[in-house]
Amino acid sequence: MRAARLFAVTLISVGVLAYSSWLLEFVLSTGLSPVDTPVWRLTVGGQPYREVFRIAQVVAGTAFVLSGPPLVRLAPVHWTARLTAASVALLGVLVLAEAIFPGNAGVLLVTNLAFVLGTGSLLLWWPSGWRAFAATGLVLIVLTWVGVLVLDSPGVGHFGGLLSRIQMIVRVVLLAAGGCYVIRAPGTMSVSARVRALRARP
Repeated sequence: MRAARLFAVTLISVGVLAYSSWLLEFVLSTGLSPVDTPVWRLTVGGQPYREVFRIAQVVAGTAFVLSGPPLVRLAPVHWTARLTAASVALLGVLVLAEAIFPGNAGVLLVTNLAFVLGTGSLLLWWPSGWRAFAATGLVLIVLTWVGVLVLDSPGVGHFGGLLSRIQMIVRVVLLAAGGCYVIRAPGTMSVSARVRALRARP
C-alpha cells in the first residue's frame, strides 16, 4: 500500500508540474498577451513554441492517466471516492486529447466538466475541513469557466487570458491538494479491510 501511495503521489506531482508548463510563457517569447489570450491558444498552429506546450500536455496527461489505478487502490471503498480517482484518469485522457486536438471547443468543454465532476465528488467524501476547501475550489472553477466564456467571446476579447490563467492556477492547486490528501490520509484501507467492509454492508 505504501508503494501505491508513493507511486500515486509521484505521478500526480509529475502531472501537476507538466500541467503548469504554461508558466514558461513568461520566459519564452510567445507573442501572446497573458491578459487577453487564453492559455489554450499557446498550443494552436502558428504559435512559435506550441510543440513545447503540447509535449508538456502529453507528459501531464500520461501521468494523470497512470495515477488512476493506484488512486483507486488507495481510495476508500465508496463509489464517491472511486469517482474522484476516475475523474483524475479522465482528466489525463482529456489533456492528451488537448495535445492532439489543440483548441478543440468540445475537448475544452469536457475538460471543464471533468474538473467540475472531480471537484464536486470531493464534497461527497472528504472530511469537513478539506470539504470546505473543495467547495471553494468548485465555486472558483465554475466562475472562471463562465468568465472565460464571456470575456473570450467575439466583441469582448479582453481579460479572458487573465481569467484563464487564474483558472489554471485553481486547477493546479486542487490537483496538488488531492496529492497532499493522498499523502496524509489516515487509515488507507488494505485489501483485507476492504473485503471486510464490503461484507459488512447490508
